[in-house]
Amino acid sequence: MTDFKDNPHFQLFLRQKNNQFKVGKGTYSQRVKRLNLLQRAIEFTYREQIKEALYKDLGKPVVETELTEIYQIIGDIKHAKQYLHKWMRKQKVKTPLSMLGSSSYYIYESKGVCLIISPWNFPFNLTFGPLVSAIAAGNTVIIKPSEVTPHSSALMAKIIEDVFSEDEVALVQGEAEVSTELLKLPFNHIFFTGSPNVGKIVMTAAAKNLTSVTLELGGKSPTFIDKTANIDMVAKKIMWGKFMNAGQICVSPDYVLIDESIKAKFIEACKKWLKNFYTEQPEHSESYARIVTQKHFERLKSHIKNAESLNATIEIGGKLDSDTKYIEPTLVSNLKEEASLLQDEIFGPILPILTYSTIDEAIDYVNSKERPLALYVYSKNKSNTKKIIENTRAGGTCINNNVIHYANHHLPFGGTNNSGIGKSNGFFGFKAFSNERAIVKQHTIGVTELLFPPYTDLKEKLARLTIKWF
Repeated sequence: MTDFKDNPHFQLFLRQKNNQFKVGKGTYSQRVKRLNLLQRAIEFTYREQIKEALYKDLGKPVVETELTEIYQIIGDIKHAKQYLHKWMRKQKVKTPLSMLGSSSYYIYESKGVCLIISPWNFPFNLTFGPLVSAIAAGNTVIIKPSEVTPHSSALMAKIIEDVFSEDEVALVQGEAEVSTELLKLPFNHIFFTGSPNVGKIVMTAAAKNLTSVTLELGGKSPTFIDKTANIDMVAKKIMWGKFMNAGQICVSPDYVLIDESIKAKFIEACKKWLKNFYTEQPEHSESYARIVTQKHFERLKSHIKNAESLNATIEIGGKLDSDTKYIEPTLVSNLKEEASLLQDEIFGPILPILTYSTIDEAIDYVNSKERPLALYVYSKNKSNTKKIIENTRAGGTCINNNVIHYANHHLPFGGTNNSGIGKSNGFFGFKAFSNERAIVKQHTIGVTELLFPPYTDLKEKLARLTIKWF
């Protein structure tokens, strides 16, 4: 092993490395016991503290905390406990006739020492979700949460210390420099959630040690709406999915592509549902979150100012309050292509509305961009829906809804290319933290032994027959 003695986290890494075979050989019952301890801590012991920490960091409403943080983690744990016994079984496969006398199977074995670098927008969910998969697969884990949400990170550190020994699961707090040092260590797997730009840094660092990665990134998730859609229903669902957590969601609709003939009707329906959700004064609503930091507030503010400078139309919203980091739910139309809102993932409560005259035109626009983490289609026309799905690429898709695919533990979650590498969620998360180890067991003399050297004409004929028939 390379000399990492000057790395401040090497001794912690080494303790987990020395312990990882013991943890990896843990039985189903032992792994479930660890998951139970984590479940109890989140569901009961620290539940109220989690709500308080998220309110301090993000102004997150209690109901959103319950549904998108606590419920999701508990769901992850319950799903893993229900299926873990099946996942841990030896997986038998067929053996070809050319290998007569042997049997074949594979096992899911732990990768070893894993690093989880988690984001700030759903700090508990996106830290403990991957952790559940890592524990289920029998790994030791070091966690680096975001420094942007300090109250949440401090509480997670307390939970981890309460539930696990340090040589099993540990959490390290700090600024970006801490992540830099951790990434120098030869982890067996790295699970990162964040932006594509930082994802590239993580992947570059991982490559130096040939470490496998799961990268859950982001991108500009498009939403198609055709003229067959139920506009009132569409507006209701999009206003919910877009403005939950003040739009700070990696799978929220990033922009709308709508048939130009129904644009006005859609905007009116959006106004209705925003008023219904957050009243006429969202700044006073207890159901609406805030922007996480002043830096992110200024970034989003600059998007709105840029759109205004290019004569875009603020259809709804646009109000800002720097002191409280409040940005009103905002819909913007008539955007020029060079507008910054159309260049980078918004990750905030601003929704651009673009119009199209044909589905093909809308598809071409989406395909001119990087492949998104999510893509949504609202339509009653099966032909249109099929056409959009078959002619685009995305990590995941909802038809006549948005965001909710993440909550189905039976589905893989993750991006493609710029929006991510690898999958998580349920079995797919367990698989990400596992090595599929192939095993062949020889029972009797094998056919292949007839073809061992020295090579003769007869063996050449046998080889030809093997190729032809087996």
